[in-house]
Amino acid sequence: MGLPSAATVVSGTTDLAGAPLNAAAWKRLVDKIHESNVVPIIGPRLLVGPDGKSLQEPIARRLLADCSQPADVPLPAFRELNEAVSLLRVCCDPQDLYDQVNEAIRSVLRPPPPAPPIPVPTPIRQLAQITGFRLYVTLTPDDLLAECLKQRCAVNEIVHSPNLPTSEGKDLPVDWQSRPGEVQLLYLFGKSRSAPMFAIHDEDVLEYAHNVIAHGSQVPNGFMGELQQRNLLLVGCNFPDWLTRFFLRATNQKRLSEKDRRAWLIEPLKPEESLTCFLRSYSRETEVLSQESPEQFVAELYQHWMETYGAETPESAQSQQDDPPHGAMFFVSYSRRTDAPQAQSIYDSLLKLGLNAGEVWFDRTIIEPGADFQRKIVDGIRGCRYFLPLISQAANGREEGFVFTEWREAYDRGRGMNREFVLPVIVDADYAPEKYAAQTVWEWRRDNIDFGHAPGGVPDGRLQSTLQKLVRDARRGGE
Repeated sequence: MGLPSAATVVSGTTDLAGAPLNAAAWKRLVDKIHESNVVPIIGPRLLVGPDGKSLQEPIARRLLADCSQPADVPLPAFRELNEAVSLLRVCCDPQDLYDQVNEAIRSVLRPPPPAPPIPVPTPIRQLAQITGFRLYVTLTPDDLLAECLKQRCAVNEIVHSPNLPTSEGKDLPVDWQSRPGEVQLLYLFGKSRSAPMFAIHDEDVLEYAHNVIAHGSQVPNGFMGELQQRNLLLVGCNFPDWLTRFFLRATNQKRLSEKDRRAWLIEPLKPEESLTCFLRSYSRETEVLSQESPEQFVAELYQHWMETYGAETPESAQSQQDDPPHGAMFFVSYSRRTDAPQAQSIYDSLLKLGLNAGEVWFDRTIIEPGADFQRKIVDGIRGCRYFLPLISQAANGREEGFVFTEWREAYDRGRGMNREFVLPVIVDADYAPEKYAAQTVWEWRRDNIDFGHAPGGVPDGRLQSTLQKLVRDARRGGE
């Protein structure tokens, strides 16, 4: 089939014997990623909204409504689109459904203004920031991962579809390893468009798998050949039982009962499930990691990566070398260890308001800054017009960090000002300012400072309007 024969991580963290991933196991995984020897296979369980629910659900219900069908029917979690399409195939032209699914995806994920876009799921942003990944595979037809990757590097998108026109066929470039500023992204089950060129239900998935096995039309054999040499990290794939067994067997040259390589399956499986029993009997080297959700697993992986190799990212090196903007309009302050994806999203939102990079102080350094850069940061806080501290439970749980020095500096400056200066922004899904006990946050609450809300880093309507007003006021003041 052309799929890897290397160790596989599929998604959570307790194996069949109940042993969790320890520090040594995490280090081995992160080191392999650093060597570009791991390819993440990203599934639908990572596509979750700020409320933790599947993004497939609003897409599926929009599809049902567009087809004049009841939109309140029960839909199984993370398989909502397959269920909706199965219901519609009896009353709609099967070929028209691809166009309708594409439109539903666009209308939900990229609604027209003034509606704000759906926040990009945090695990997608986190995986996109792990620079050790040079090859990515997505099992969903949306472009959320590609958009996140484009924020740090060039992206070569490779689409696998049996129906793809020959003129559009692409494969992994022969010289891809000599392109350090580019990552390769494979849409294994096609990419959404107004044509039957992406999988929208289980029978489509079967056809795509058969196309690879049979070396059919537009199979990216070069990409598949590279996967054979690397480990796979299958996260939240949500495969049917048969497809999971098939993938695990296809990633090994021997029978599962004879394989001598370990594999990790990250999915919420129970001990008594058929697949779990099968693996216990025939694949003892396969660990089922199920105690944590796929998004929790990615969060922990992201933390281990940033703590070990985050300082080596091109973004942080550039941040340390460049002179920071003087007298910026906005200073984005955040816990670099926990809230980098949310900060990036806030930064992007500010640029969309018409600001340029020189008007926003946004330090991408993951590790705590050195003494010289700390002085520059303090000067930046003293010279900016507005201070935006990003508040999260993850940051609130830290015992120490330079981010708290930034908040204290801003608090002290704000006490002597006669205008708006500090706008705390909650980036968690829930808007509950009273839950945050960090000292400076408590003082902002005591002073009745209004808190904004940007779930996952995407401003809600009220915060968006506030930011637009602050920009207008600043522009007017400059004039």
